[in-house]
Amino acid sequence: MSPASGKRPPRTRPSESARSVNRTPAADAFTDLVFEIFRLNGRILAAGEVLTDEFALTTARWQVLGSVGFAGPQTVAQIARNMGLQRQSVQRTVDLLTEEGCLALTDNPNHARAKLVVLTKMGEAKLAKITQRQHIWANRIVKGLPDRPIAHAVSTLREIRQRLENDEA
Repeated sequence: MSPASGKRPPRTRPSESARSVNRTPAADAFTDLVFEIFRLNGRILAAGEVLTDEFALTTARWQVLGSVGFAGPQTVAQIARNMGLQRQSVQRTVDLLTEEGCLALTDNPNHARAKLVVLTKMGEAKLAKITQRQHIWANRIVKGLPDRPIAHAVSTLREIRQRLENDEA
């Protein structure tokens, strides 16, 4: 509805070129996959909030801690790129985790201004506890599912992600 008139704007029809494009069966399956990922992402974020709540963390903070914990020292830009996040949001999260004592910034031998983000002892301890909880949760979620299809799904999603990184939609 238009706030000024209270009436709905007229519906527009898809352009002729948009209506004439036929999707392949693979494109239909990909579209279904995208919508399932949207739904799954919401569930995973909600589960992450439950897993991290006891440690006074959010899912976003857990993502950054995990990135540094599992990949080693990185710059904020590297964390953002690896996680598919905005650099500015990662910078805010790093700043908060640094203030809380979970992360520290150290000199980067490869760059004068871009500091390396590293875990502190407190950050290592929190990440270890959350990782333990995540393992219990993951075991519960996949109980009874064969591992081969899950590994295949990871491989397929990785391939799609890499294609999207190289696509200029």
